[in-house]
Amino acid sequence: MNDNGGVIRKAMEWRGAPMALATVISTWGSAPRPRGSHMLVHGDGRLEGSISGGCVETDVLQRAAEVIAGRAAHVRTYGVADGDAWEAGLPCGGEIAVLVQPVGEGGFAPGLFDRILTESERGRALTLSTDLTSGMTREGEADGAFLNRYDPPRRLLIVGAVQIAQSLVPLAQAIGVTPVVIDPRGRFLTQERFPGVDLDDRWPDEAVAARHPGEATAVVTLSHDIKIDDPALIAALRAPTGYIAALGSRRSHAARLERLEAMGFTAQDLARIDGPAGLDIGAVGPAEIALSITAGMVAGFNAKG
Repeated sequence: MNDNGGVIRKAMEWRGAPMALATVISTWGSAPRPRGSHMLVHGDGRLEGSISGGCVETDVLQRAAEVIAGRAAHVRTYGVADGDAWEAGLPCGGEIAVLVQPVGEGGFAPGLFDRILTESERGRALTLSTDLTSGMTREGEADGAFLNRYDPPRRLLIVGAVQIAQSLVPLAQAIGVTPVVIDPRGRFLTQERFPGVDLDDRWPDEAVAARHPGEATAVVTLSHDIKIDDPALIAALRAPTGYIAALGSRRSHAARLERLEAMGFTAQDLARIDGPAGLDIGAVGPAEIALSITAGMVAGFNAKG
């Protein structure tokens, strides 16, 4: 999964300025950044993002300046095959190919950043295709083009503002997943207990549905109250939610599945629920349970990637 969110936001901030976009279009071996990674370069030399973790950025910055000045979009391959490897190569032993194109109608149109952001806010991915000969990028897929998929940021909708949730929030944040805590019980859902976190006091089915959960969203129920947990699970199952989990014993999970089956969900639907939630690590106490849920979520996300 590529983290191009910072580049997208910076492109919106720099709108109207001359810019170039560098993109990793292929990798081989121990490449430091994955295919699809971006680096955005402003006409005044500022930059956002990375395409090699620092190995070849200096050379790419020069190429970006040339593109901003009028040079056509072009591809450059970096590796360790020549004597300049330490100057403009990858000492780690990998190889990458980088496309440098102008940000403009003849390259990466500025409106495409808006489209990525709009789809992300709806919980949906967007695929763009780039003709490597012309350097022009368009929405959708095209035969023979370089395809880059922009997934929405990963989110975790935690249903139940309980003690486990207090441990789960910082673990999610540490791995780049944005947590949201949902609970209609005001005594539990407070900024004092969850400082700086997005809190939602709507009924869980409404709150989950309003967040448009897609493949990059996890929904985990923790309240042990079927009036709170079941509506959230129903909303999650009715969407293409990337990971769904429910806390509880095997016995309580079996009863949960019976209730959901009675509501019309199939065995295939119910198999999407990880229950009891998380990886079995013999967890004891809220912090370890939160760790097991975090590991289960990561496994669920990566299995779909």
